[in-house]
Amino acid sequence: MDLTALTSSIIILLASLLLIGVFATKFSSRFGLPALVFFIAAGMILSNFLYFDNAFITQLVGTFALIVILFEGGMQTKFLTIRPVLPAALSLATVGVVFTTVVIGVCAMLILDVPLVDGLLFGAIVGSTDAAAVFSVLGGKNIKERLTSTLEAESGSNDPMAVFLTVTLIGWIQHPNDHNIVKLIFSFILEMGLGLIFGLLLGWIAVKVINKINFDSSGLYPVLAIAFAVLTYGLTSALHGSGLLAVYVMALVLGNSDLTYRQSILHFNKGFGWIMQITMFTLLGLLVFPGELPAIMLQGLALSLILMLIARPIGVFASTLISKFSFKEKLVLSWAGLRGAVPIVLATYPLINGLPDGRMFFNVVFFVILTSALIQGATITPLAVKLGLVEPSSNHSHSLLELVSLGKTKSEINHIHIHAGMVIIGLEIRNLGLPPDVLVTAVIRGEEIVTPLGDTVIEEGDTLYILGPKSERQRIKEVFRFQEVIFAPRAPEPELIPGEPDLNNSAQPSEPDLKDPH
Repeated sequence: MDLTALTSSIIILLASLLLIGVFATKFSSRFGLPALVFFIAAGMILSNFLYFDNAFITQLVGTFALIVILFEGGMQTKFLTIRPVLPAALSLATVGVVFTTVVIGVCAMLILDVPLVDGLLFGAIVGSTDAAAVFSVLGGKNIKERLTSTLEAESGSNDPMAVFLTVTLIGWIQHPNDHNIVKLIFSFILEMGLGLIFGLLLGWIAVKVINKINFDSSGLYPVLAIAFAVLTYGLTSALHGSGLLAVYVMALVLGNSDLTYRQSILHFNKGFGWIMQITMFTLLGLLVFPGELPAIMLQGLALSLILMLIARPIGVFASTLISKFSFKEKLVLSWAGLRGAVPIVLATYPLINGLPDGRMFFNVVFFVILTSALIQGATITPLAVKLGLVEPSSNHSHSLLELVSLGKTKSEINHIHIHAGMVIIGLEIRNLGLPPDVLVTAVIRGEEIVTPLGDTVIEEGDTLYILGPKSERQRIKEVFRFQEVIFAPRAPEPELIPGEPDLNNSAQPSEPDLKDPH
């Protein structure tokens, strides 16, 4: 086969993978399964025609995929929704992962007939939940918000713990006499601390750069944002910090700030995230050799069931002892511990380091991921419905516009969603007190566009689109804050006075007692 024909064949193969992946999402929604099941199946089918066993490439692609997936999840997570459940989520991401690792590690030692430290290594590999699987399964569902917020925050923040445990245990196996508990604790604190610091710092820098720079093409803003995410991971990891934690924190900063071309960045991330998921799980299917699976099928299924029915629930109940979650809510949290891309990446570590049990661990991880997706992914919502932990779907209007920097001009379009309790409800546009060079260009009311006039009255649920100079952005915020302070009923405590609304996010909470949604 000549080079041209080979190139064409590879391109056709890649196109086929993308088409299969896209159409697979349609079936996954219909059957209530994570799309990763179909991606893995596609990879296993392709393995009959294409030989692939490069663990390093899998790890490299998987790490990049995790960066994109965590960045997408962090961008869509509102800090106000996770703040009440943050202690519980962090406990699940640390204490919960440790308990899960220990329980499944001891079981792996007995079932796989390996030393305890090797069993613990397997436990660390499958100990964390997967952001991509959790986001895809929970997206669009009506499970109680504090449960979905807890699961999303946990899945976005427990990867660093699993990575730390995996790397530490591999080092322990390779150098059994070179480990110190105090040193490990210090190393963990340093990694997480650097991840948090660099995430906040580079997130702040990214917001400033994205909002200040003017590109001729709006398509460059999403590329700039993902470049900052990759840079955040690289710099943090190079300084021995947790790169994955830094990416998630950096994405939280971006997602909760006024950001130019927010929707363009989100849409780009969502599409890019799907591409990386398709690639990641297809590689898993390629890297698994079906002929090796029957030998460890029973052990793999046994460990999968233990993880779902025993290890994960123990981790959840142990890490939420002092939380306010009810028994039913803890059951849903236990059952929603889906495994996905993270175990795939971590399973390549033993392979690359040449550990004797590396190949067996990878094959068992395949069973864990597949059964988790097939069983848990398909039954999370029915379980929540059975336990009465679903909410009526909220009918939020989603804006088609955003904070837009109009090319090289000095103008931009802002929008603000009017929530219950905001004092501008009932005011006419002419009485809003906007600067003279700022214009309300449209009012979205339900499914209609209302032409804004001076006597147009602001109603709850409206979305206002405001055109003005970039230099007036802060003043526009101050005007809305000024209106709220002047017209709001007198609050008993100063901190109950509402602060500035997010001009770019139409899903801001309406609680009047929150001082600052950012």
